[in-house]
Amino acid sequence: MTESMAAPQARGKKAHDAIFGASSAAQADIAQHGKALVVNGTAGVIQDEEGSLVCLPAVEKAYRSLPMTELTAYAPVAGLPVYLKEVQECCFGDFRPEGYTAAVATTGGTGAIHHIIHNYTVPGDEVLTSNWYWSAYNMLCVDAGRTLRTFRMLNEANVFDHEDFQRQLSAMAEKQDQLAVILNTPAHNPTGYSLTGEDWDRVLDFLKALVEKGKKITVLVDVSYIDYAGEGARQFFTKFSGLPPEILIVVAFSMSKSFTMYGLRIGAMIAVSSSEAVAQEFADVNSYTNRATWSNNCRGGMACLVRIWEDPALRKEWKEEQQQYYRLIQERAAIFVKEAKEAGLPMLPYQAGFFLSIPSPDSAKVCELLHKDHVYLVPLKAGIRVAVCSIPKAKMAGLAAKIKAAMEEAGQL
Repeated sequence: MTESMAAPQARGKKAHDAIFGASSAAQADIAQHGKALVVNGTAGVIQDEEGSLVCLPAVEKAYRSLPMTELTAYAPVAGLPVYLKEVQECCFGDFRPEGYTAAVATTGGTGAIHHIIHNYTVPGDEVLTSNWYWSAYNMLCVDAGRTLRTFRMLNEANVFDHEDFQRQLSAMAEKQDQLAVILNTPAHNPTGYSLTGEDWDRVLDFLKALVEKGKKITVLVDVSYIDYAGEGARQFFTKFSGLPPEILIVVAFSMSKSFTMYGLRIGAMIAVSSSEAVAQEFADVNSYTNRATWSNNCRGGMACLVRIWEDPALRKEWKEEQQQYYRLIQERAAIFVKEAKEAGLPMLPYQAGFFLSIPSPDSAKVCELLHKDHVYLVPLKAGIRVAVCSIPKAKMAGLAAKIKAAMEEAGQL
């Protein structure tokens, strides 16, 4: 009897997502014991101090002001032209790099990552990212017939490990002429770490050396959390000016976090190149893949960004509300960092963003033990992710000590 109708490359695939699995377990506990007892640190969304999902009021105001036809009509395949212009202004701010730029609307930041893998690597290629990474990076590679390769993100001094980055990319360059790199910064998911300006200088200098050897390199910079990364977070964009045409920078921008519009699935991929031809090719091939993948994007989400961006008063409201929650997340993280230090709990350096992380050789075991205390966190390959964006300050207090106790029970400390 036939047990599979799927093509060979699709057989056996199942979406075992640790984030949604942990979230489901937390929701089941809440249903049984009530929200007050449960610490749900799984969700990568902003929740207020009462544990309710946040939508920035300015965003809701803008969205509800749109005519129904603006919400229901199709959008152009590449995205609304005015959106493609304004999303670049929104992303780069005062630090727009010099050169040719082009934008294509995507289904959040995920769509941009999909397109880079699909259009700038070939089946069988490796794609490089850090060993702490959002699990969907690997799924996107596997689904496209590629392999995710990792470098050690932080060295013994807890700073960016340039030596291993160069080592791993060099190993790829021995097999591939076309190289793709994903760097999630600033406010990295899942650690809250950000590359410094000096880090970017060293990364770009190494890439320039590789293209002199005949390589072509596409760097996907995932800036999904940039609006929660603090003052000066955009300054590194200017370093993308004047790069060799064989280095293509693509910035993945997401409205999910910056505009708290997670479910509308809208974002953009923005190319920066010293070559007009490369930028035009970028717009052409990725618009084509839009049509071939999801046809077109959410017109209402694009129109909402335009409405906010073109109204100075509304834009001011949006930014102030956004920064209010940035400060709240920083306050929550500060509680955890202080208590982790007092408890002797090892953690990766947190600077800003939705998440912080604790290294663990068996994170699933620790997270399972924490369920006894009604604490739900996300087990990753390299450790435990804590969503500081969604844990109220009252529940953050004492959390570090509970994690340490669970790690000790698991024989890890």
